[in-house]
Amino acid sequence: MTDHTRPIAASSAPATSPELRIRQKRGQITYRALIDTTFALLDDKEFDDISIAELAQKAGYSVGAFYARFRSKDELFDAMVMHHLHNRRNVRSKQFASADDDTLVHALIEETVHYYWGRRRFWRAALIRSIREPEFWTPIRKLGYEFADGLIARATSRSGRTVTAQEEAKLRFAVQLTFGTINNTILNRPGPFFMDQALFIENLVRAFRLVSEYDALLAHENSARPRRGRTSKRRQSAGRSR
Repeated sequence: MTDHTRPIAASSAPATSPELRIRQKRGQITYRALIDTTFALLDDKEFDDISIAELAQKAGYSVGAFYARFRSKDELFDAMVMHHLHNRRNVRSKQFASADDDTLVHALIEETVHYYWGRRRFWRAALIRSIREPEFWTPIRKLGYEFADGLIARATSRSGRTVTAQEEAKLRFAVQLTFGTINNTILNRPGPFFMDQALFIENLVRAFRLVSEYDALLAHENSARPRRGRTSKRRQSAGRSR
C-alpha cells in the first residue's frame, strides 16, 4: 500500500483545507512542522521520493500524527502550495511598495528566479501534478495574473490614466513569457542559460522589458510631468516680466 493510496475513512467528505480542520494550537504547530520539514527534504530529493514515514520521522512525529493532519501526500502538497501562494503575495506586495520605477522589474524577476531555483523540486512537482490534474493549476495561474495586475496598476498610477488594451496585452504576455521560461528551465533545463547563472536573470529581464515595453511606457508617463512643470515655470517667468 503506497502513501498515495492509503484508504481514508472520510475520503467521501467534501474537500476542506486541513489547516481549517485543525483547531488546537498543538495541532497547528505539528501541521506547520510537517510542511516546513517537507520543504527542507526537497533540498535533496524529489517529492515523490519522500515517504510519509521518512517525513514524520524527520519532523519528530509519528505517521499517525501525519494522517491526523493530512489525508494524503497530495493534501500535504496542496497545503504547501497554499504556503507558496501566501509567501509570493507577501513578498511581491513588499517589492511593489519599496522598489522604485527604475529597479522594480529587475527586482521582481531577480527575486522570482532565486525563489523558484531554491525550491525547484517543489515547483517541478507542482508542474508535473498540473499535467495530471489541470484544475490544480487554477490558483497558481491566478497568482501570475496578479503579478501582471501589479505592474498594470503601477503604470496606471504613474500616468494618471488607464493603460490601453495593447499596452496591457504586452505586459501580460511578458509575464507569461517570464514564468514560461522559468517553468521550462525547471522541467527540461534546455540551456544554454540556467537559473543559477547571473546571465539567466539579466537576459530574462531584458526579454521582459523588450516584450512589455514597460520602460518606454513609464518614460512616456514621466516625460509628461516635467513638461507641465517647465510650462508652469515659463508662465511664472512671463508673469514676472510683465
